[in-house]
Amino acid sequence: MKSITLCSSLLITCLSHAVLAQGYPTPKDTRTPDHMPTAAELKDPPKSWIDKDTGHRVVRLTSEPGSASFYFNVNAYTPDGTEMIYTTPEGVSVLNLKSMETRSVVKGRVRTIVVGHKTPSVFYIKPDEQQLYVTNVDTGDTRMIGKIPPHGNIDTVNADETLAAGTYDEVAAPEKQYNSQAKTVSPQGSPLEQPANKGEMMERRLAARIPLVLYTLNLNDGKITPLLHSTDWINHLLFSPANPDILMYCHEGPWQKVDRIWTIHTDGTHNQLMHKRTMFMEIAGHEFWGWDGDTVYYDLQTPKGEDFWLASLNLNDGEQDWYHMDRNEWSIHFNVSKDKTMFAGDGGDPGQVAKAPNGEWIYLFRPQMPRQTDGINDKTMIQPRILKAEKLVNMSKHNYTLEPNVSFTPDQKMIIFRSNMFGPTYVFGVEIAKP
Repeated sequence: MKSITLCSSLLITCLSHAVLAQGYPTPKDTRTPDHMPTAAELKDPPKSWIDKDTGHRVVRLTSEPGSASFYFNVNAYTPDGTEMIYTTPEGVSVLNLKSMETRSVVKGRVRTIVVGHKTPSVFYIKPDEQQLYVTNVDTGDTRMIGKIPPHGNIDTVNADETLAAGTYDEVAAPEKQYNSQAKTVSPQGSPLEQPANKGEMMERRLAARIPLVLYTLNLNDGKITPLLHSTDWINHLLFSPANPDILMYCHEGPWQKVDRIWTIHTDGTHNQLMHKRTMFMEIAGHEFWGWDGDTVYYDLQTPKGEDFWLASLNLNDGEQDWYHMDRNEWSIHFNVSKDKTMFAGDGGDPGQVAKAPNGEWIYLFRPQMPRQTDGINDKTMIQPRILKAEKLVNMSKHNYTLEPNVSFTPDQKMIIFRSNMFGPTYVFGVEIAKP
């Protein structure tokens, strides 16, 4: 009975962390027979290969069918940058990025939250208990932190590992109202694959106006502190990786119907909108922090499905950069390297919002300045940039109902992604430098 209760209370988080949050229809499998994995590949997926279209080496990093890397904006790396946490059907495992060896760290059915920025620890929820736990991935030491409020969830942990944050409904909401097909809790904060009725669910949830509370949970004593009461659908909570007092969250729903990206301080002050639209049908979302913890990045379209940017806002000086890209280079998710010199994208099939005829690639982007540099300019103006794209991995055999969720390794030598190109989901890495 406890498991059923938690499934209902976590459902909003599991679904709303789903990508394509614009409410677009879930893309169908449009792969042709020539782009399906062969019988031999399904039986024995290759461990590594050189992509014949790009010249880059691709490595299959996990051996467990059903293993998956974290959602693109959730930290999966230990503070020293040497290990990456991932999920498997049996629990949680860790990959040593130097030796490429793996080991199990948490066994059993759990839902992962994040890897700590201060200690080599993974935070997770045990669904049968509705309680938050933490395990040190080096020592195996495990501690129960606190109980999650009824009809609630935890989404993120702050930089100094003193607070977690989540939301809880002030009234119980029937599960079927959001997704009648949902039957299990994802092993991660977002479901690995998108539900068929996701667009319909998004519309219903937005219209429901369920009273909820945005709150923090003290990791030392379990104290619950409400930050915000709302009837908006609040989700995608994400603490700054450097500033423990700043929490980013979104007003969830079809992107053209919400002012999406917000930040708030942990004392409940400075509740601020990060991007205000100036155009009808302009959309912004899939927000993420830079490694510095001061810069917010997000997918921007002006308008939806027509003109594509990766935008950023620095919270310290207010500087705004807009990086332009071609339709085929638009990606479901983007990410940024530690030194801000590179971006990554996971592409998309023709069923996505960009309707790209040739967008099924893992991309590396390098930012460039526009040619005109002698005009009137000041810090209050948006700074136009251009993204120069390089294709790294041909993803034509990948079914985009599973989103690849790219991230850079801390040493910036590899881009990590998940894929079903050989049938089951595995974690892959592509080397940025050609062999």
